[in-house]
Amino acid sequence: METETLALAQEIDFSMWALFARATFTVKLVMLSLVVASFWSWSIIVQKIVSYRSAKVEADHFDRAFWSGEPLDELFDQIGMDPKGRSERIFAAGMMEWRRSHRDDGNLIAGAQARIDRSMDVAIQKEAEDLQGGLAVLATVGSVTPFVGLFGTVWGIMHAFVEIAQQQNTSLAVVAPGIAEALLATGLGLLAAIPAVIFYNKLSADAERLIGGYEAFADEFSTILSRQLDG
Repeated sequence: METETLALAQEIDFSMWALFARATFTVKLVMLSLVVASFWSWSIIVQKIVSYRSAKVEADHFDRAFWSGEPLDELFDQIGMDPKGRSERIFAAGMMEWRRSHRDDGNLIAGAQARIDRSMDVAIQKEAEDLQGGLAVLATVGSVTPFVGLFGTVWGIMHAFVEIAQQQNTSLAVVAPGIAEALLATGLGLLAAIPAVIFYNKLSADAERLIGGYEAFADEFSTILSRQLDG
């Protein structure tokens, strides 16, 4: 009897596609949602890695230009009022407010320093929102998908027990397919969650470093302008 049962179990297709095809409609929906969540998180991960790498290269390039000794007005004229780089946009925000703060007679309007700082703070906030955009999705995927997968597993096991009761047979050939289908949902949930959590932590740290660099630059630039104002 055991030999026959093992032979029947060996004939069952346990490939991922076969397990998905045999699953109930609810478990299929769970699996599909987990696959979509996984692809969504990976698309964000790749896009953020490329974006952060580009931002770091651009920041290093701009720092070299900023500290090269070239007059700031000439550097601003080269960059223009609508630059593409993040560091350049923060610099441009400060320079535009600096120029607007000059009256026709060449003197500065009162409160220029505060307005320049506020303009750069707003520019930094915009860059921070763009850099951190999508990270909330990774956090959600990392925290929710294990439970979604667990729901699929519980539902699949419940359905497997119903089949066992209907067939009144607890042999391996009857039990194994249902349990395997149910556990696949948990596996997909972990497959979506683990990379999302790992890269959420990494990308969050990368974003904080970039934003910290922008804030440090804004402070240094504000100090330079403050010297000119005091002079």
